[in-house]
This record gives sequence, structure tokens and C-alpha cells, in this order.
Amino acid sequence: MEKKVFLISRTDSIGDVILTLPICAWIKNMFQNSYIIFLGNSYTKPIVECYPYVDEIMDWRELKGLDKKTQINILKQKNIDVCIHVFPKKEIAKLAKKLKIPTRIGTSHRVFHFFTCNLRPNFSRRKSDLHESQLNFELLRPLGLEKIPSLAEIQEYLSSFIIPKVHLDLDLSAKNKIILHTKSKGSAVEWPMNKFFELAVKLADLDYEVYFTGTEAEAVHFRDKLPKHQKILDMSAKFTLTEFIYFISQCEVIVAGSTGPLHIGAVSGIKTIGIYSQTRPIHQARWRPIGKNVSIVTNKQEPEIGKINPQYLKDIEVDEVFKLIIADK
Repeated sequence: MEKKVFLISRTDSIGDVILTLPICAWIKNMFQNSYIIFLGNSYTKPIVECYPYVDEIMDWRELKGLDKKTQINILKQKNIDVCIHVFPKKEIAKLAKKLKIPTRIGTSHRVFHFFTCNLRPNFSRRKSDLHESQLNFELLRPLGLEKIPSLAEIQEYLSSFIIPKVHLDLDLSAKNKIILHTKSKGSAVEWPMNKFFELAVKLADLDYEVYFTGTEAEAVHFRDKLPKHQKILDMSAKFTLTEFIYFISQCEVIVAGSTGPLHIGAVSGIKTIGIYSQTRPIHQARWRPIGKNVSIVTNKQEPEIGKINPQYLKDIEVDEVFKLIIADK
């Protein structure tokens, strides 16, 4: 059987990439001799490396830094049969057309796809009631997909995620280790920092080892304000992404907003508690992490549709999150 080469283009963030991985498993099952190239960014490469259904990873930032002739020569050697634009990007769509990739799939809701893609499934992400991971499957209908998988089926696809084995020069022997990831690099509405601090103290007093995590840029918002407690530790900007994936997997709980580390927690199987706004299109029904041990806390007040207001998350009480953490203890 002749090998069929698929290029999956998703050049955005960690959570988005994790929720795209299940389509790679479906392709592998549907096309027995398929070869999958994932076009992403260097930042998310460690995530894709954890998924066994991807055969090769290409770095878009590296590729786009080259001249057009070199880009085309590199990609021509891949003999790509199918390009799926999961995250629409005009520059990549134009490149795929220039390469004359036989099957080029992109949503009909991008004008530039009418000039660059020859298959354009018609669906709206913004208005749909489907989860983001399910919406990605809409792009597979031209390849023979008849039914969008359930979230349980997608969870099964994600169960193949492999946690990397790395050495961390840390003592992780504490029994109750919890990550509080307070920021989202602007990708989500965030629970107030003072509520994270209040939660941290309640947990530390119960002998939890509480780790605050984030990037260096995020840490400036909380590092100097952390409650003084021997059980509350600043672990921000201490890990590579590969190390962070492993570190998350070694903890018992992660609490965060709608951001990449929350999705890593879900696929690693630890207790994952997401704090979400009800506002569409950032609501939990669209963006909740997929895993067997996931809980979501959301505001009680129904927001105005499309109006993203951080005030809504102030309604979420610390005790509500605290009770979910200590449940089953």
C-alpha cells in the first residue's frame, strides 16, 4: 500500500495543540499506511513529541524564516498528499497551494481559503455547541469521517499521550502536591490573584505542598506577593516545557484557568480543576480539558453573550475550589 503523507498545520498554543492531537490518531486508524507531519512552533514541540501518532514535527517559525524558494524545496521533498489547516494561517495556506498539494482542507469561514483550499468544510467554531477537539474533527469529513467522536472517544485518543521521563533536581516525595497556575498569557479570563493566595494558605495549613507556576513574565505579577509559608513555593520559570510536563504529572492536583498547563494536567491523569467563565466562545463547553479526572468551576451569573468580563470570575468562592481539591481525601 502506498504511503499517504498528511500535514497537520496548528501553529498556536499548548492547549490548542493538545486538542488537535486526536485527529492524528483518527487518521492513523483510517489510513493504515499514513505518515503524519505536524507543523507547529518550537514552543509546542515537546507536547507533540509526547504523542505517538505523529511521525515528524516541523517548526513553522524556523521554516518561515527561510526564503520562499527554500521553503518550497524543503516541503516538496516531503511529498505531502493532504494538508489540513486546523489553525487557519494565510501564509501557510498560500504555501500549500504553491506546492500543489493534491488535497488542501480548510474551513469555509476564511476568505483566503477560497483561493488556497480545494476542500472547505462549512462549520462555525464560534457559534457551535461542540467542544474544540470535536470541531477539529469537522475538517476530516472530506476524508471520510461520518460522525464526530464523543468526548469519551476523544479522551480515549488522548490516553496515548506519553509523559516524558526526565530528571528534576527536586524533592517530590511530599504526598499532597498541588500546582496553582494563576496566569494564562492573556488567553483566558483569570481568577483574581488574591483568591489563589487565600486558597494556597488554606491548603498549606492542611499540609499540602503548594507550587505557584508560570513563566518569568507571569511571575512578576505574583512572586513578591506570595504568602509567607514554608509550604508555599515559587516554581515559576524553573522548567523547560518537557520538564514541566513531567513535573505536572508528579503532582496530585492542578488548578488553573483555561490555559495550556491545565490541559497537560488532564492528559497526565492528575486531578485537574479548571476555572472558567460562562461567556461564549471561551466557555468550558468549548475549551474544557479532556481527561478522566477533570472538574470545572464557573461563575453562577449568566454573562452577556460575547462580553468577556473578568468581574464574573470574582463570584467564584475560594471554598468552592477548596472543596473540590480535598474531595475524596
